[in-house]
Amino acid sequence: MMVGKRHSGASRQAGPAAVPLYGFQPPVGTPYGLEVSTVEDFFDQHDDWPWNPPRPGRATFHYLIAVTEGELRHDVDHVTRTVAPGQWLWVRPGHVQCWHPPGAARGPFILFEPDVLRPDLVSLLAPLTTHEAPAVLTPHADDAVWLQQTALQLLDEHRALGRRPLDIHHALRRSLLESLLLRLADSSGITPVSTALAGAGRVDRYGRFLDVLELHFRELHQAADYADLLGCSVRTLSRAARDATGKPVRELIDERRLLEARRLLGTARWDARTVAVHLNFTDPANFGRFFRDRTGLTPAAYAARTARTDP
Repeated sequence: MMVGKRHSGASRQAGPAAVPLYGFQPPVGTPYGLEVSTVEDFFDQHDDWPWNPPRPGRATFHYLIAVTEGELRHDVDHVTRTVAPGQWLWVRPGHVQCWHPPGAARGPFILFEPDVLRPDLVSLLAPLTTHEAPAVLTPHADDAVWLQQTALQLLDEHRALGRRPLDIHHALRRSLLESLLLRLADSSGITPVSTALAGAGRVDRYGRFLDVLELHFRELHQAADYADLLGCSVRTLSRAARDATGKPVRELIDERRLLEARRLLGTARWDARTVAVHLNFTDPANFGRFFRDRTGLTPAAYAARTARTDP
Protein backbone atom coordinates (compact mmCIF):
# COMPACT_ATOMS: atom_id res chain seq x y z
CA MET A 1 0.00 0.00 0.00
CA MET A 2 1.40 3.36 -1.04
CA VAL A 3 -0.28 5.97 1.12
CA GLY A 4 2.14 8.69 0.14
CA LYS A 5 1.41 8.15 -3.52
CA ARG A 6 -2.30 7.97 -2.89
CA HIS A 7 -2.20 11.38 -1.32
CA SER A 8 0.45 13.02 -3.47
CA GLY A 9 -2.32 14.55 -5.56
CA ALA A 10 -3.96 16.26 -2.61
CA SER A 11 -5.64 19.56 -3.34
CA ARG A 12 -4.40 22.12 -0.84
CA GLN A 13 -5.40 25.74 -0.31
CA ALA A 14 -3.46 28.40 1.50
CA GLY A 15 -4.56 29.55 4.92
CA PRO A 16 -5.11 28.05 8.34
CA ALA A 17 -8.52 26.61 7.50
CA ALA A 18 -7.42 24.55 4.50
CA VAL A 19 -8.35 20.86 4.63
CA PRO A 20 -6.63 18.84 1.89
CA LEU A 21 -8.66 16.65 -0.46
CA TYR A 22 -7.12 13.29 -1.36
CA GLY A 23 -7.82 11.18 -4.42
CA PHE A 24 -7.64 7.42 -4.75
CA GLN A 25 -4.20 6.28 -5.93
CA PRO A 26 -3.61 2.63 -4.97
CA PRO A 27 -0.29 0.85 -5.45
CA VAL A 28 0.79 0.07 -8.99
CA GLY A 29 -0.79 -3.19 -10.15
CA THR A 30 -3.86 -2.91 -7.93
CA PRO A 31 -6.84 -3.30 -10.31
CA TYR A 32 -9.82 -0.98 -10.23
CA GLY A 33 -10.89 1.32 -7.43
CA LEU A 34 -10.68 -1.10 -4.53
CA GLU A 35 -7.89 -1.80 -2.05
CA VAL A 36 -7.99 -4.08 1.01
CA SER A 37 -5.59 -4.34 3.92
CA THR A 38 -5.75 -4.53 7.71
CA VAL A 39 -5.56 -1.77 10.30
CA GLU A 40 -2.35 -3.19 11.71
CA ASP A 41 -0.63 -3.53 8.30
CA PHE A 42 -1.73 -0.06 7.28
CA PHE A 43 -0.11 1.50 10.33
CA ASP A 44 2.94 -0.76 10.34
CA GLN A 45 3.78 0.15 6.77
CA HIS A 46 3.21 3.88 7.19
CA ASP A 47 4.27 5.11 10.61
CA ASP A 48 4.82 8.72 9.48
CA TRP A 49 1.47 9.53 7.83
CA PRO A 50 -1.20 10.79 8.46
CA TRP A 51 -1.34 10.14 12.17
CA ASN A 52 2.09 11.41 13.17
CA PRO A 53 1.29 14.19 13.71
CA PRO A 54 -2.47 13.74 13.24
CA ARG A 55 -3.99 16.18 10.77
CA PRO A 56 -7.44 16.41 9.15
CA GLY A 57 -8.19 15.70 5.51
CA ARG A 58 -10.96 14.66 3.12
CA ALA A 59 -10.96 11.83 0.60
CA THR A 60 -12.84 11.17 -2.63
CA PHE A 61 -13.24 7.49 -1.68
CA HIS A 62 -14.73 5.37 1.12
CA TYR A 63 -12.86 4.07 4.19
CA LEU A 64 -14.53 1.01 5.73
CA ILE A 65 -12.96 -0.65 8.78
CA ALA A 66 -14.22 -3.71 10.67
CA VAL A 67 -12.80 -3.75 14.19
CA THR A 68 -12.24 -7.33 15.38
CA GLU A 69 -9.96 -6.64 18.36
CA GLY A 70 -9.20 -3.65 20.58
CA GLU A 71 -10.79 -0.24 20.10
CA LEU A 72 -10.22 2.22 17.26
CA ARG A 73 -10.55 5.98 17.78
CA HIS A 74 -11.11 8.12 14.70
CA ASP A 75 -12.32 11.69 14.13
CA VAL A 76 -15.14 12.04 11.58
CA ASP A 77 -16.37 15.57 10.90
CA HIS A 78 -14.52 16.81 14.00
CA VAL A 79 -16.18 14.32 16.34
CA THR A 80 -14.06 11.55 17.90
CA ARG A 81 -15.69 8.16 17.40
CA THR A 82 -14.77 5.04 19.36
CA VAL A 83 -15.26 1.79 17.44
CA ALA A 84 -15.46 -1.37 19.54
CA PRO A 85 -14.98 -5.00 18.43
CA GLY A 86 -17.87 -6.08 16.23
CA GLN A 87 -18.51 -2.52 15.04
CA TRP A 88 -17.64 -0.92 11.70
CA LEU A 89 -16.26 2.54 10.95
CA TRP A 90 -17.40 4.11 7.68
CA VAL A 91 -15.76 7.34 6.51
CA ARG A 92 -17.50 8.49 3.34
CA PRO A 93 -16.23 10.75 0.54
CA GLY A 94 -16.13 14.34 1.73
CA HIS A 95 -16.05 13.61 5.46
CA VAL A 96 -13.34 15.47 7.35
CA GLN A 97 -11.35 12.78 9.12
CA CYS A 98 -8.36 12.64 11.39
CA TRP A 99 -6.53 9.52 12.51
CA HIS A 100 -5.53 8.44 16.01
CA PRO A 101 -2.83 5.85 16.70
CA PRO A 102 -4.50 2.43 16.41
CA GLY A 103 -3.27 1.00 19.70
CA ALA A 104 -4.47 -2.60 19.92
CA ALA A 105 -7.13 -2.19 17.20
CA ARG A 106 -7.19 -4.94 14.58
CA GLY A 107 -9.39 -5.75 11.62
CA PRO A 108 -9.92 -5.60 7.85
CA PHE A 109 -9.52 -2.18 6.22
CA ILE A 110 -11.33 -1.60 2.90
CA LEU A 111 -10.89 1.45 0.66
CA PHE A 112 -13.02 1.84 -2.46
CA GLU A 113 -14.17 4.46 -4.94
CA PRO A 114 -17.92 5.03 -5.43
CA ASP A 115 -17.70 3.97 -9.08
CA VAL A 116 -16.54 0.46 -8.15
CA LEU A 117 -20.17 -0.43 -7.33
CA ARG A 118 -22.50 -1.56 -10.11
CA PRO A 119 -25.12 1.09 -11.02
CA ASP A 120 -28.06 -1.19 -10.23
CA LEU A 121 -26.88 -1.48 -6.61
CA VAL A 122 -26.27 2.20 -6.03
CA SER A 123 -29.89 2.95 -5.10
CA LEU A 124 -30.06 -0.09 -2.78
CA LEU A 125 -26.95 1.08 -0.95
CA ALA A 126 -27.85 4.79 -0.95
CA PRO A 127 -28.93 4.83 2.73
CA LEU A 128 -25.54 3.41 3.71
CA THR A 129 -23.34 5.53 1.44
CA THR A 130 -24.97 8.92 2.00
CA HIS A 131 -22.97 11.47 3.97
CA GLU A 132 -25.56 11.61 6.75
CA ALA A 133 -25.44 7.87 7.49
CA PRO A 134 -23.84 6.89 10.82
CA ALA A 135 -20.05 6.80 10.95
CA VAL A 136 -20.11 3.85 13.36
CA LEU A 137 -22.31 0.87 12.46
CA THR A 138 -23.31 -1.92 14.82
CA PRO A 139 -24.58 -4.94 12.86
CA HIS A 140 -27.12 -7.32 14.31
CA ALA A 141 -25.45 -10.09 16.29
CA ASP A 142 -26.78 -12.71 13.84
CA ASP A 143 -24.88 -10.99 11.01
CA ALA A 144 -21.64 -10.07 12.77
CA VAL A 145 -19.72 -13.29 12.12
CA TRP A 146 -20.82 -13.50 8.48
CA LEU A 147 -19.78 -9.90 7.86
CA GLN A 148 -16.34 -10.37 9.39
CA GLN A 149 -15.77 -13.60 7.49
CA THR A 150 -16.78 -11.97 4.21
CA ALA A 151 -14.41 -9.06 4.87
CA LEU A 152 -11.60 -11.56 5.49
CA GLN A 153 -12.49 -13.41 2.28
CA LEU A 154 -12.30 -10.09 0.44
CA LEU A 155 -8.88 -9.47 1.98
CA ASP A 156 -7.72 -12.94 0.92
CA GLU A 157 -8.94 -12.42 -2.64
CA HIS A 158 -7.30 -9.00 -2.82
CA ARG A 159 -4.00 -10.57 -1.81
CA ALA A 160 -4.48 -13.26 -4.47
CA LEU A 161 -3.61 -10.89 -7.33
CA GLY A 162 -1.92 -12.96 -10.03
CA ARG A 163 -3.37 -16.26 -8.83
CA ARG A 164 -6.18 -16.17 -11.42
CA PRO A 165 -7.10 -14.08 -14.51
CA LEU A 166 -7.42 -10.39 -13.71
CA ASP A 167 -11.04 -10.05 -14.85
CA ILE A 168 -12.09 -12.98 -12.61
CA HIS A 169 -10.02 -11.60 -9.74
CA HIS A 170 -11.74 -8.23 -9.96
CA ALA A 171 -15.21 -9.77 -10.40
CA LEU A 172 -14.67 -11.80 -7.23
CA ARG A 173 -13.45 -8.76 -5.27
CA ARG A 174 -16.37 -6.63 -6.40
CA SER A 175 -18.88 -9.40 -5.73
CA LEU A 176 -17.55 -9.89 -2.20
CA LEU A 177 -17.59 -6.13 -1.55
CA GLU A 178 -21.15 -5.73 -2.80
CA SER A 179 -22.37 -8.73 -0.81
CA LEU A 180 -20.70 -7.29 2.28
CA LEU A 181 -22.25 -3.85 1.82
CA LEU A 182 -25.73 -5.19 1.10
CA ARG A 183 -25.67 -7.36 4.23
CA LEU A 184 -24.27 -4.48 6.29
CA ALA A 185 -27.00 -2.14 5.01
CA ASP A 186 -29.68 -4.66 5.93
CA SER A 187 -28.20 -5.37 9.37
CA SER A 188 -27.47 -1.91 10.75
CA GLY A 189 -30.91 -0.34 11.07
CA ILE A 190 -30.41 2.02 8.13
CA THR A 191 -33.65 3.46 6.74
CA PRO A 192 -34.27 2.12 3.20
CA VAL A 193 -34.74 4.36 0.20
CA SER A 194 -38.27 4.62 -1.21
CA THR A 195 -38.74 1.94 -3.87
CA ALA A 196 -40.91 4.30 -5.84
CA LEU A 197 -38.11 6.79 -6.14
CA ALA A 198 -35.62 4.06 -6.94
CA GLY A 199 -37.85 2.84 -9.75
CA ALA A 200 -37.96 6.30 -11.25
CA GLY A 201 -34.17 6.42 -11.38
CA ARG A 202 -34.01 9.76 -9.59
CA VAL A 203 -32.45 8.38 -6.42
CA ASP A 204 -29.34 7.56 -8.45
CA ARG A 205 -29.11 11.13 -9.68
CA TYR A 206 -29.78 12.54 -6.24
CA GLY A 207 -27.18 10.16 -4.78
CA ARG A 208 -24.60 11.35 -7.31
CA PHE A 209 -25.50 14.93 -6.42
CA LEU A 210 -24.81 14.20 -2.74
CA ASP A 211 -21.44 12.71 -3.69
CA VAL A 212 -20.31 15.77 -5.64
CA LEU A 213 -21.84 18.09 -3.03
CA GLU A 214 -19.62 16.54 -0.37
CA LEU A 215 -16.54 17.20 -2.45
CA HIS A 216 -17.38 20.69 -3.65
CA PHE A 217 -19.78 22.42 -1.23
CA ARG A 218 -17.01 24.75 -0.07
CA GLU A 219 -16.36 26.28 -3.48
CA LEU A 220 -19.53 25.59 -5.54
CA HIS A 221 -22.74 27.19 -4.33
CA GLN A 222 -25.09 27.26 -7.35
CA ALA A 223 -27.40 24.54 -8.69
CA ALA A 224 -25.97 25.10 -12.17
CA ASP A 225 -22.49 24.18 -10.94
CA TYR A 226 -23.69 20.75 -9.84
CA ALA A 227 -25.85 20.19 -12.90
CA ASP A 228 -22.74 20.78 -15.03
CA LEU A 229 -20.73 18.27 -12.98
CA LEU A 230 -23.50 15.67 -13.29
CA GLY A 231 -24.10 16.28 -16.99
CA CYS A 232 -27.77 17.16 -16.63
CA SER A 233 -29.96 20.25 -16.68
CA VAL A 234 -30.74 22.32 -13.60
CA ARG A 235 -34.39 21.39 -14.05
CA THR A 236 -33.58 17.66 -14.02
CA LEU A 237 -31.39 18.00 -10.93
CA SER A 238 -34.03 20.11 -9.18
CA ARG A 239 -36.70 17.50 -9.86
CA ALA A 240 -34.50 14.74 -8.44
CA ALA A 241 -33.77 16.79 -5.32
CA ARG A 242 -37.43 17.67 -4.74
CA ASP A 243 -38.51 14.07 -5.26
CA ALA A 244 -35.99 12.88 -2.67
CA THR A 245 -36.28 15.66 -0.09
CA GLY A 246 -39.00 18.13 -1.05
CA LYS A 247 -36.36 20.89 -1.11
CA PRO A 248 -34.70 22.88 -3.91
CA VAL A 249 -31.07 22.26 -4.77
CA ARG A 250 -29.89 25.64 -3.50
CA GLU A 251 -31.44 24.96 -0.09
CA LEU A 252 -29.62 21.61 0.11
CA ILE A 253 -26.34 23.31 -0.76
CA ASP A 254 -26.89 25.94 1.91
CA GLU A 255 -27.86 23.29 4.47
CA ARG A 256 -24.61 21.47 3.85
CA ARG A 257 -22.59 24.67 4.27
CA LEU A 258 -24.53 25.47 7.44
CA LEU A 259 -23.93 21.97 8.83
CA GLU A 260 -20.20 22.38 8.25
CA ALA A 261 -20.24 25.79 9.89
CA ARG A 262 -22.00 24.41 12.97
CA ARG A 263 -19.52 21.58 13.27
CA LEU A 264 -16.52 23.89 12.95
CA LEU A 265 -17.85 26.56 15.30
CA GLY A 266 -19.08 24.04 17.85
CA THR A 267 -17.14 20.79 18.05
CA ALA A 268 -13.94 22.01 16.38
CA ARG A 269 -13.94 25.44 18.11
CA TRP A 270 -12.94 27.39 14.99
CA ASP A 271 -13.51 31.15 15.02
CA ALA A 272 -16.00 32.77 12.62
CA ARG A 273 -13.35 34.37 10.40
CA THR A 274 -11.57 31.05 9.85
CA VAL A 275 -14.87 29.28 9.10
CA ALA A 276 -15.78 32.02 6.61
CA VAL A 277 -12.48 31.50 4.78
CA HIS A 278 -12.89 27.72 4.85
CA LEU A 279 -16.38 27.91 3.33
CA ASN A 280 -15.32 30.49 0.72
CA PHE A 281 -17.52 33.36 1.85
CA THR A 282 -16.43 36.70 0.44
CA ASP A 283 -15.96 38.11 3.94
CA PRO A 284 -16.82 37.29 7.58
CA ALA A 285 -19.76 39.71 7.57
CA ASN A 286 -21.35 37.84 4.67
CA PHE A 287 -20.89 34.57 6.53
CA GLY A 288 -22.34 36.12 9.69
CA ARG A 289 -25.52 37.15 7.84
CA PHE A 290 -25.81 33.69 6.25
CA PHE A 291 -25.47 31.98 9.63
CA ARG A 292 -27.75 34.36 11.55
CA ASP A 293 -30.54 34.19 8.92
CA ARG A 294 -30.66 30.40 9.26
CA THR A 295 -30.09 29.89 12.97
CA GLY A 296 -31.19 33.12 14.62
CA LEU A 297 -27.75 33.39 16.24
CA THR A 298 -24.49 35.03 15.34
CA PRO A 299 -21.56 32.62 14.86
CA ALA A 300 -20.01 33.85 18.11
CA ALA A 301 -23.26 33.36 20.04
CA TYR A 302 -23.68 29.87 18.63
CA ALA A 303 -20.12 28.91 19.55
CA ALA A 304 -20.61 30.27 23.08
CA ARG A 305 -23.88 28.40 23.55
CA THR A 306 -22.35 25.15 22.31
CA ALA A 307 -19.43 25.56 24.69
CA ARG A 308 -21.82 26.02 27.64
CA THR A 309 -23.85 22.90 26.80
CA ASP A 310 -20.89 20.59 26.18
CA PRO A 311 -20.31 18.07 28.99
